[in-house]
Amino acid sequence: MCNMTVEDSSGEKPQQRMESMEEILSSSWPRGRITVGVYEAAKLLTEDPDGVVLCLLAADDHEQDVALQIHFTLIQAFCCDNYINILRVSNMRRLQEILSGWWSGDKPADLHCILVSAPPSFLRKEPALWRVNRFCRESRSSDQWVPVIHLFDR
Repeated sequence: MCNMTVEDSSGEKPQQRMESMEEILSSSWPRGRITVGVYEAAKLLTEDPDGVVLCLLAADDHEQDVALQIHFTLIQAFCCDNYINILRVSNMRRLQEILSGWWSGDKPADLHCILVSAPPSFLRKEPALWRVNRFCRESRSSDQWVPVIHLFDR
């Protein structure tokens, strides 16, 4: 899998994509448009695939969990079949920082798979989601079916 780390055809830099991703997460969670966890995501994808607008698959580059990679492969196939944009996200620690405080209970949520749901009209009203979806489309046109966004530490 190749990583797009230079400017894409829109001129957007990796830092801008990361900021767009953070904006999507921080604006979607309070609205109840985020589903976290591999099993929870699979359930939502089965029940309402048309409501899902983005799938994030998060893992650090060094993660070697074979079961997780199998889950990712199955989720990616389902998302491709249902025209759902997919992104790989690196830096689990930064992802936890972005989403910290939003889940209840003592145990943090499984952040390996995150789905963003929204009505179709939401795409036109949410510039950050539009930018990330454009990045996904441009990546597919360059034969990179699952582009990567690297979350940088702050």
